[in-house]
Amino acid sequence: MDTNLTGAFLCTQQAFRQMKAQAPRGGRIVNNGSISAHAPRPNSVAYTATKHAMTGLTKAAALDGRAHDIAVGQIDIGNAVTAISAGMATGMPQADGSVRPEARMDVQHAARAVLHMANLPLEANVMFMTVMATQMPFVGRG
Repeated sequence: MDTNLTGAFLCTQQAFRQMKAQAPRGGRIVNNGSISAHAPRPNSVAYTATKHAMTGLTKAAALDGRAHDIAVGQIDIGNAVTAISAGMATGMPQADGSVRPEARMDVQHAARAVLHMANLPLEANVMFMTVMATQMPFVGRG
């Protein structure tokens, strides 16, 4: 809760202060959501709750940021190859009780997606983007 939600909230609060005070004012915030907010994994209630809250934070900050030229969006990244996702290749718990390997994608695809969002002019915004391994069990998980 502290890292995923409180940390994001406090960073957003400070970014707003800076972006409102600078000249020219404005800026862009890209929040890190999760596919788990849409299709949670078994036994992930705390993580899933924080990622649902992240979506609310993104929407509210995007609304409040309009008056100050602050664009806020969110990326939901699914199964990128990182040290923390190594277990996905060998098997993850599924909603039906089974444990199955899950496809992963090169993390550079996620990095390029964030870069695309960040490079937009402030008159345009990607409100929500999902980037994931094509074979990842998201739609119809478990």
